[in-house]
Amino acid sequence: MSFAIDTQRLILRLRDAEDAAVNLALLREHEGGTSLTLKECREHLVKQRAEAEESGLGFLGVRRRAEGDRIGYCGLLVGRGSVDEPEIAYEILPEARGRGYTTEAARAVMEAAFATGRRTLWATVRGWNGSSFAVLEKLNFHRHHSVVDDRGELVYLVRYVSDPPPRGST
Repeated sequence: MSFAIDTQRLILRLRDAEDAAVNLALLREHEGGTSLTLKECREHLVKQRAEAEESGLGFLGVRRRAEGDRIGYCGLLVGRGSVDEPEIAYEILPEARGRGYTTEAARAVMEAAFATGRRTLWATVRGWNGSSFAVLEKLNFHRHHSVVDDRGELVYLVRYVSDPPPRGST
């Protein structure tokens, strides 16, 4: 997968230590928050970057082109999938939500993944996360199955390269 993607409004690059403050802010939003320090978060991102360069899968920091500010990440991971059928993941800071940035970034990452010859992408979303379902629906992901664990329903969605193009794409 390409680790440098430009869209109309966004610049996506493989995350590095400079993405630590945004990553920490996103981690603090998670259930239970985080005990990581900024220094530990930087170290984690440096390690994660090295792993991405080795595996070819990773998270790209998302910056707004006009403002130049970092607003989140989007990328691929093995997660609950595999190297050949990876999982797409994304998070955007609350102040940047609702403007289509997540969909724009996810569309670019999806297209980059398919450009590598991959034919299938997965996503997993908690049953309560309507915003993520909306993003994935715009990209023509569809529900495959779900499981229930100690945190509730986890929905598996899939997108095949042969599915119709996403809404709003050219």
